[in-house]
Amino acid sequence: MLPIIFVLPFIQLLVLSNAASFEVKNIKFSYVDNDHSASSRELISKFQSSSYFVMVDEFPSKKEANLQMQKGKVDVILEIPNHFERNLLSEKKAALSVSINAIDGAAAGVENVYISQIIASYNQKIRTQLSQYNEGTFIQPQNIITIPSFWYNKTLNYKTLMVPGILVLLVTMLTLFLSAMNIVREKEIGTLEQINVTPIKKHQFIIGKLFPFWVLGLLILTVGLIIARVVFQIPIIGNIGLIYLFTSVYLLVILGIGLFISNYTETQQQAMFIAWFFTVIFILMSGLFTPIESMPNWAQQITLVNPIRYFVEIIRMVMLKGATFSDISTPFFIIVFYAFSINGLAVWSYKKTN
Repeated sequence: MLPIIFVLPFIQLLVLSNAASFEVKNIKFSYVDNDHSASSRELISKFQSSSYFVMVDEFPSKKEANLQMQKGKVDVILEIPNHFERNLLSEKKAALSVSINAIDGAAAGVENVYISQIIASYNQKIRTQLSQYNEGTFIQPQNIITIPSFWYNKTLNYKTLMVPGILVLLVTMLTLFLSAMNIVREKEIGTLEQINVTPIKKHQFIIGKLFPFWVLGLLILTVGLIIARVVFQIPIIGNIGLIYLFTSVYLLVILGIGLFISNYTETQQQAMFIAWFFTVIFILMSGLFTPIESMPNWAQQITLVNPIRYFVEIIRMVMLKGATFSDISTPFFIIVFYAFSINGLAVWSYKKTN
């Protein structure tokens, strides 16, 4: 248990927060330039100067470029047709062909956005250069400039989103695994029977077993918040006491689940497997890595009984948006209900004979 307590938190928060990125970078870019004009070269230079694309090579034909994509050496192929510049000058428009490796659909969607932005920027510049004339009078195109305002994450840093979620994952996994294995360990070494014949009450035994892990969960939260603030510069806009209040109740839910698992398992290995099974499901359906709004409707309904979903939602709202208690009151009381229900069921399922 000691490595889990002291080593896992730092590895999980420091490594996963840097590795679990939604950004798509180092996109292997290639092109087929059938025009070889100044306009086509300017367009290609736009991709070369982008930090998201890595220029692989120019191919003489689309067939050869497709072959390299099939081998996995190319992610994006830009094909510039013949007479590209001439069509821009004479017809004020030209077609481009872009092929994207879409085995990873999410990454392909992001790549398509990057490509569209670069082409749109190039198109805007071309429209300015090819200013139109109407009946001998020069007409300067009117450019519409959009100035975006990014709320809660001005630098668009993915760590701002991921670090609070990883902290939730950290607190949940440690407290669940440790509480699930704790009473089982008493069974394995044979001391549980000795405890059962003592005058100690059932609730006293359970509180004595789970209270240290409740304190440990708050300690892990504290360490995680310090790392988030000092190492990753994650803002904590809201009331930090509100985070601790919600976490205190949330830990009762997780500890109750761990106690319930330990009541029906005989070995620490069994407890670990069962705890991991539920943890994986809860995490994947919590909105930590993928938005709940993007899930099918039936999956969104299932997430309503997932306690991790509420913790992820609350910690992001309080840390990043400065949410108050009135903003989180509904999920807070849902977690309170879960805490009473799960712990009541766990205590009831624990069999102690005097």
